[in-house]
Amino acid sequence: MFSNKIILISGGTGSFGTQMLKSLIKTKVKEIRIFSRDEKKQEDLRRSLKDKRVSYIIGDVRDYKSTLSCTRKVDYVFQAAALKQVPTCEFFPLEAYKTNVIGTSNIIDASIENGVKKIVVLSTDKAVYPINAMGISKAMMEKVAISKARDVLTKKINCSICVTRYGNVMFSRGSLIPFLINRINNGQELTLTDPNMTRFMMSLEDSVNLVKEAFINGKNGDIYVQKSPAATIKNIAIALLRIFKKNNKIKIIGPRHGEKIHESLCTSEEMAKAKDEKKYFRIPADLRNINYDIHQNKNKISKLTEAYSSNNTYRLKVEEIIKLLKKTNQTNLKLIK
Repeated sequence: MFSNKIILISGGTGSFGTQMLKSLIKTKVKEIRIFSRDEKKQEDLRRSLKDKRVSYIIGDVRDYKSTLSCTRKVDYVFQAAALKQVPTCEFFPLEAYKTNVIGTSNIIDASIENGVKKIVVLSTDKAVYPINAMGISKAMMEKVAISKARDVLTKKINCSICVTRYGNVMFSRGSLIPFLINRINNGQELTLTDPNMTRFMMSLEDSVNLVKEAFINGKNGDIYVQKSPAATIKNIAIALLRIFKKNNKIKIIGPRHGEKIHESLCTSEEMAKAKDEKKYFRIPADLRNINYDIHQNKNKISKLTEAYSSNNTYRLKVEEIIKLLKKTNQTNLKLIK
């Protein structure tokens, strides 16, 4: 499906972008464009991954001219550029808005202008029932993407826009597991916010497969969610200590700015209309226009349905977390020996 195609990954030097790049270079793709504003990460990636089909573009999704330039002659776009650290976004909410909302809007508009055929926008569980600036900006980003999906259908533009949501990605840069591993290796106490806090558990490979699923099967405005197990952060810490055969002390410090005890991947309203695609939930968009009275087909009244959250999905035991971490690590960052 990618043979002889030109693909853009915005935010391409991040954890997802790097993993997606490694997947794409195994195909007969014509060109992969890595678009980001971090020249150091681009240089590191260029040196570690030598492939003539990969080109590196310095730019910022906040700048429409940058997005217009990098999307020329592109077939498909994976929009992964984001500010995603919850406490950072709490202290700088306007910056989160500029990157996550305006930046995504720029990427989509530039892609449509340049005739891109398919766009997959990456979102997060924090966009569901958002209580922090990061989640609010991502929720707004989703609304912008779906609005533009509705618009291209109305105008009969040959472009499809889908969204994917996922929870905490194991071993991704700046996430909990690498943080804990670093403290274990340095003999430091493990600082946890709340031992009962739960998070969905996904691998980087899962995140790439989810995006590919949306790319292959998604219709305009669809949101794709992977069914995932969850774990408490205390059990994650215990699992890592057992893997490394260490006995670092655990210190509870309380939730940080904007943190939830549990995360959700689908609201109860979304679950009422979600399509079960075996490994995934597909949430179709309401693509009616605002003149509701003219529509012959009315949306069904939503039945009472439970939200899909890290509190009601399958909860991994410590032994299962150990097995998952070892399995995941073998195909990714190899932090655990």
